[in-house]
Amino acid sequence: MGMSPSVDALADQQLVEQLDAQLRELVRREAVDPQREGAVVRRLAESVVRAHDERSLTGAVLPVPDPRAVVAELVARVAGFGVLQPYLDDDEVEELWINDVSRVFVARNGRHELTNLVLEPQLVTELVERMLKVSGRRLDRSTPFVDATMPGGHRLHVVLEGISRGFSAVNIRKFTMRATRLADLVELGSLTAPAAAFLEASVRAGLNILVAGGTQAGKTTMLNCLAAAIPGGERVISAEEVWELRFPHPDWVAMQTRQAGLEGTGEVRLRDLVKESLRMRPSRIIVGEVRGEECLDLLLALNSGIPELPKERFY
Repeated sequence: MGMSPSVDALADQQLVEQLDAQLRELVRREAVDPQREGAVVRRLAESVVRAHDERSLTGAVLPVPDPRAVVAELVARVAGFGVLQPYLDDDEVEELWINDVSRVFVARNGRHELTNLVLEPQLVTELVERMLKVSGRRLDRSTPFVDATMPGGHRLHVVLEGISRGFSAVNIRKFTMRATRLADLVELGSLTAPAAAFLEASVRAGLNILVAGGTQAGKTTMLNCLAAAIPGGERVISAEEVWELRFPHPDWVAMQTRQAGLEGTGEVRLRDLVKESLRMRPSRIIVGEVRGEECLDLLLALNSGIPELPKERFY
């Protein structure tokens, strides 16, 4: 008589846990950084699963039911973000957020839906810490909000419990670039050809351009497409809260803000970056998230005598 599905599932889960422990030990032994060396982690996961399958031929252990799926789960556990990883890998998912352990939502095609995930509070804490590891930013009682860029280019925003009621609020806005130039926006139907030609001519002429709109309206995509039209012979300096801009240019310096350290020092604000950009011989200045005190510095920059007038993105 065969085992019941629930027993099979339990056995499979125990097997994955064993392989997970072996993989983590191998990662530690070889001093691999899982967040930066995902390909190495995948190679090690494949070797662990392959070695287990070879042992299963002797009857000493149970075989792996689906080696490819197990390797993917191991990589997600060790180098990725566990149960959230399938949603991060899904191109149709635009955004993901966690309101509490039983309310995990995703957005597809502008509409949000509740997933069937139920998370453990400790798991959410561990995932957030892993997401923040590469950025070097932190989340604690002295800094209960954080904005950071995840390894895949996605934007992470977390509000610590106590500021948000009941549970820390986690939001991941995925970096999805369906257009890199104004011509791509025309093909997608977002712009008319005359509008794209006008905007490209405006960029090349050095006119000031303000990009405004609601959340998920496509402001970052638009700005990337506009920046791609900047002539290659000009020097571009960008200042953002977190790095989101991605466009091809041979002479571009990208800067982002920094949190204060544990001693309360070392903070770099957006207005500081705007001021510093003026000392870097810019032809163009791109400023993101213009919505606070940096507005004054931006106005001063506009009147500082830079030959090529800057571009701004406004939220």
